Amino acid sequence: MIKKGCLLGVFLCLLIAFPAHAQVGNLSSASAVLYEPQSGRVLYEKDPDTKRPMASTTKLMTALVAAEHVSPDRLVSVPAAALYTEGSSMGLQAGDVLTMRDLLSGMLLSSGNDAANAAALITAGSLPTFAELMNRKAASLGMTNSVFVTPSGLDEGEHGSTARDMALLGAAALRSPLVASLCAQKRDTITVSGRTITLTNHNRLLTLYEPAIGLKTGFTKKSGRCLVSAAQQNGVTLVIATLNGGDYWNDHMALYEYGFSKTESVTPSVPALVDMAVVGGTQSTVSLATPVPEAVTILKGEVLTTTVMLPNFLWAPLEQGERVGTVTYYRNGTVVCENPITAEQAVAERPPLTFGIKWRRQLKELLTALME
Repeated sequence: MIKKGCLLGVFLCLLIAFPAHAQVGNLSSASAVLYEPQSGRVLYEKDPDTKRPMASTTKLMTALVAAEHVSPDRLVSVPAAALYTEGSSMGLQAGDVLTMRDLLSGMLLSSGNDAANAAALITAGSLPTFAELMNRKAASLGMTNSVFVTPSGLDEGEHGSTARDMALLGAAALRSPLVASLCAQKRDTITVSGRTITLTNHNRLLTLYEPAIGLKTGFTKKSGRCLVSAAQQNGVTLVIATLNGGDYWNDHMALYEYGFSKTESVTPSVPALVDMAVVGGTQSTVSLATPVPEAVTILKGEVLTTTVMLPNFLWAPLEQGERVGTVTYYRNGTVVCENPITAEQAVAERPPLTFGIKWRRQLKELLTALME
């Protein structure tokens, strides 16, 4: 039963706990973080805050920054300076013309260092200036232990990050529709100055593990095998970052099996809302409505709580759809979402009574009382 007042009640969404059998076991990676981005919780960590080189997983940041500054449909020309680099390449030539979207595809799928340098130069004019943009973006994402020097991820200076920070970067990449969609592709065919180039994604997890949806691999002799990946299953999205690994495919699959065994996606129950009294209106009550909340990722066995906040009564006039209160959903005391409570109908203000009408009504009420 709901008690009226500012805080009207607490509803419990009872969740059934299932035992989790999956275990992580021994990982080949020196650092690892299993991250649930909706709640911001780390579900597993191994040496998460040691700064290490992260190789071409850097390109997630390069792609994010470039995508924020240059339209994906813009035709760009490859600067000759972008080609003076070692390592993997998508096969660009000086003066090549292609869209920024296709340049990012070559960077993320084929891990082209030429593409990363080209995107940086086109975006910022110089690699040091682009590095400033990368570090500014890192700070905005809460990557407190990261330094970006090169757009390609080649080792230089203090270039490095942590598994915790790279998990945050992976979650940010998922929030970018362009970057997320490119990282999820196994192959892509693009046109560069009239040449057709087929790109193959280096991320074999997309083939090995069905729930995988991206993101980026990396390797140098100094960094070892690095991988930032994401997977979705039964409405749950998880992100994993591993640095300095060996068998990183199996590391990630083991971590996902563990993470998905611990989590589930649930839709909180909508509380029952009773009609509310309306003062000064052409009708005495009004029906209330609130939308069904979005699904929430929780740990199996957790309990969601719901609070409803409404006044004791409402004043006319009311518009249809006017917000009159709030439903707040909590997970372990932390707010996961808030939905408005609205009036389902409009309620007009009652016209003021004239003196004569007021007097006759009061007289009628008096005579009625005397006769009872």
